[in-house]
Amino acid sequence: MKLLLRIALRQLLDRKRQSLVSLAGIVLGVAFFLAIASLMQGSENDFVKRLIDNSPHISVSDEFRNPHPQPVETRYPDAVIQVHSVKPQFEIRGIRHHERMVDFLNGQESVEAASVLLGQALISFAGRDVSITLNGMHPEDVTTVTTIQDYMIDGGIEELIINPDGLIVGAELLHKLALSIGENVTVATTTGELKTFKIVGVFRTGRASYDEQQVFADLKRVQALLDRPNRANSVIVKMDDPNEALSLASQIEAEYGYKSVSWQESSEDILSTFVVRNIIMYTVVSAVLIVAAFGIYNVISTVVLEKHRDIAILKSMGFRAGDIRSVFLIQGLILGAIGNMIGIPLGCLFMLALGQVEINPPGATDPINLPLDWSWPQFAIAASFAMLAALFAAFLPARKAAQVHPVDILRGGL
Repeated sequence: MKLLLRIALRQLLDRKRQSLVSLAGIVLGVAFFLAIASLMQGSENDFVKRLIDNSPHISVSDEFRNPHPQPVETRYPDAVIQVHSVKPQFEIRGIRHHERMVDFLNGQESVEAASVLLGQALISFAGRDVSITLNGMHPEDVTTVTTIQDYMIDGGIEELIINPDGLIVGAELLHKLALSIGENVTVATTTGELKTFKIVGVFRTGRASYDEQQVFADLKRVQALLDRPNRANSVIVKMDDPNEALSLASQIEAEYGYKSVSWQESSEDILSTFVVRNIIMYTVVSAVLIVAAFGIYNVISTVVLEKHRDIAILKSMGFRAGDIRSVFLIQGLILGAIGNMIGIPLGCLFMLALGQVEINPPGATDPINLPLDWSWPQFAIAASFAMLAALFAAFLPARKAAQVHPVDILRGGL
């Protein structure tokens, strides 16, 4: 093997310029592959992380996936006469026995659940009315099933315990109404109820629409304001392992009947888009390495054409076809290995440079750096694909070299 390696190196060094050009193609291919793949994967990871961190892993609503059939349809399925415009009996909407559901979920390992009463309302201040989404929760639950605590810039969630008539609002809403912490505002609902709250905390998530519309208050106060005593129209769940959300959501829906949606189900269209995007991305960046592989093919093919007589002499000396094939495959592996050794550090430099770029995406109030994925699979995929491309590029000329007949060459046939 050492002799074959020495022969392969000698032939590559005989054509230094062409070998360096082919090597540069592999180096740049690996570097671009790493930079683009890490950027695309990083953006996907960042999106999924924001999705998981800022939204409930499971949302149980006071709706049913399939509407209940009318009793008359069940009793007389083949009736000739049909009753139209059947109006369901009026009832106060909400999840029945939501406390029991929350107790059951909190009894599960690594699961936190809380009851929420959501409702639309208007905040009135200085003659201006702004539409908001009122989140009625127990204050201690806000810190366990939401990440609002992490985004507080003034005041705190614990202020809701001290002052049940307190309100936690977003910085955008505060700015829009020219309010400040400690001031009183009036909240009106569609039921005609009015109540005055005191602003005791301010959060800033960086998402303008969320910071302008979402408002948190004590559950009992919101129930009274929306005229839904002891009711909650949603149960939200946080899990230590978000990937288990799909199975737990199915279990909740089977047990209680209410529509239970995991974050995977609610974001199914976006996650499917990521799969298509990754296929396109890997196809494009792989094309760079395939083009570089043509450079290796060109160099080794030229060596094979120029070294026909040397190959014939080697075979006359006892080298087998497999040995000749190995010499040229080793050349491809050498170019691929050196390309990885230089290309991966160069790709890391590209990634560091991209990581310094700041962007201000639509809907965000603060600039963010380009997200990058530094996990090992990106490096393994880039290195493996470069080696495979180099090996495949060397295989065709290597097979041709192995088929050379020494007698034909020595007779001057080629």
